[in-house]
Amino acid sequence: MGSFSIWHWLIVLLVVVMIFGTKKLRNMGSDLGGAVKGFKDGMKDGSADAPAGTSAPAQQVTGQPVNDKSTIDVEARQKS
Repeated sequence: MGSFSIWHWLIVLLVVVMIFGTKKLRNMGSDLGGAVKGFKDGMKDGSADAPAGTSAPAQQVTGQPVNDKSTIDVEARQKS
């Protein structure tokens, strides 16, 4: 039950070709190949764009208040 002979696979292939047709299978194959190629190129470009240690440091947030009228200072106070 676990292994199929070559005849089983040929019958499955014949049924798939009859259902989808050769043109649709060819288009699906080329689309899949283009997607894999795009993924590989993206992975290659992603590793080449940002080498380790050369990225810009993130901004540091300080504890100093900013005197800006558009910000709201919120402190939790207990009502008495």
